[in-house]
Amino acid sequence: MSIFTQFTYGEQIALWSVLGTAILGLLYAFFLMGQVLREDRGTSEMIKVSDSIRIGSNAYLFRQFKTIAFLILLLTGVLYFTAGEHHIAIGRACAFLMGSIFSATVGFVGMNLAVRGNVRVAAAANRGSFANALKIAYRTGTITGMLTDGLGLLGGTLIFMIYGEKAYEVLLGFGFGGTLLALFMRVGGGIFTKAADVGADLVGKIEKNIPEDDPRNAATIADNVGDNVGDCAGMAADIFESYEVTIVAAMILGWASFGHKGVIFPLLVRAIGVISSIIGTYAVRTKEALHDAMKAINVGFLLSAIVSIVGFVIVGFYYLRFPGVQHPFWISLGVSGLDMRPVYTTMVGIVLAVTINRLTEYFTDTKQPPVKSVAESCQTGHATTIITGLAIGMESTVWAIIIIAISIMISAFIYHGSNVTFIAYGVSMAGIGMLTLTGNNISMDVFGPVADNANGIGEMAHLPKEGRQILADLDAVGNTTKAITKGIAIGSAVIAA
Repeated sequence: MSIFTQFTYGEQIALWSVLGTAILGLLYAFFLMGQVLREDRGTSEMIKVSDSIRIGSNAYLFRQFKTIAFLILLLTGVLYFTAGEHHIAIGRACAFLMGSIFSATVGFVGMNLAVRGNVRVAAAANRGSFANALKIAYRTGTITGMLTDGLGLLGGTLIFMIYGEKAYEVLLGFGFGGTLLALFMRVGGGIFTKAADVGADLVGKIEKNIPEDDPRNAATIADNVGDNVGDCAGMAADIFESYEVTIVAAMILGWASFGHKGVIFPLLVRAIGVISSIIGTYAVRTKEALHDAMKAINVGFLLSAIVSIVGFVIVGFYYLRFPGVQHPFWISLGVSGLDMRPVYTTMVGIVLAVTINRLTEYFTDTKQPPVKSVAESCQTGHATTIITGLAIGMESTVWAIIIIAISIMISAFIYHGSNVTFIAYGVSMAGIGMLTLTGNNISMDVFGPVADNANGIGEMAHLPKEGRQILADLDAVGNTTKAITKGIAIGSAVIAA
């Protein structure tokens, strides 16, 4: 392996530490998996509904994977012939295959845990425990989040350890593999979920005048399946693709800017993100009397952000030392050779993620003025409802565009006076920072369909009023968390591009 010939002893320790952290993230996912699966599944009627959703979700994914498999094998062969050197050609093809498999694993395992967690959330609500229902739903989502974090970091680190200075040629295949699966799973899952959702509503609510999630509507199960394949498997693959692409871009630009340190620092940042996500996601809990799921989730998100920033500063202070670098501020403190600009740009990404989180929550939370204004407009008819909703939606996108543009400008300004490679590296590190909290982001995203499915199970299994109210409250919060994740996913994709 090239790690023994191309890297210093300190760099070897850093790489092995990153690799160990990636494995730690995966072990944490399996730990949570055991916790969730040990929970009670509820009544036989609840289990029957849950099993139907699980069977439908698996049928969709197996059909999709069967279609994609041929294309993956074909492109693996094509990528082999895109490199001049034999060992690079093999590496690029294998990296593409690994990226595809990792992305498929995130979607498949995450979705399978989601369809198993939903009935356990409904069972906890049936027992009257809001706190336990929230914990199960969020930790079900965290499993997918930590799989994304762990596998994405594991793939990038292994490729760099094996190929060293030639890793940038191989990493292209890894990013492409994740992108291909994300395209199929996000677009295919999105079309399926909207078709099922609208179809169920047209037949149930309009033609037959029966409520949503009513067992008399045959399309109800398809609607719940759609929530999983679109908002769980599809979004997880989408964020995994952004996760891969940003780390590939940062490593390639880092090599051109700073050499080995410029490549290893993004990996260290992602390792810090894994640790901060473990701390933040495990802290998400609430008391029975509070019934405030959004506050608990926000506390976990902000805790992860704070831990990440502290970690960035500590690692950057001791690691980012370069011969010949003389910044007056650090020299005045007796520190020579320190360049903290990569840390500053990464912190810009963290702040961007937190800002988009708060902005999206403001426009989608049921307690905030925008949603209340849409609800009030319903009193005067369909037209005013549609106009108000569109207006608020357009306003929210304007603020998001402004915030993302400002973040990119700040990241570029931090490297003011440097050549374009350094500026591009700064922007890529902002993307790395934004996706540092991937574990939290996907936890919030998967929380949405899990809570939605649990609410549907509660309706179809005729749970008592108290239990159904708990599930309805979680479902409302889940709609907000899904929107937050979409905002972060789109923002990170813009920076990655």
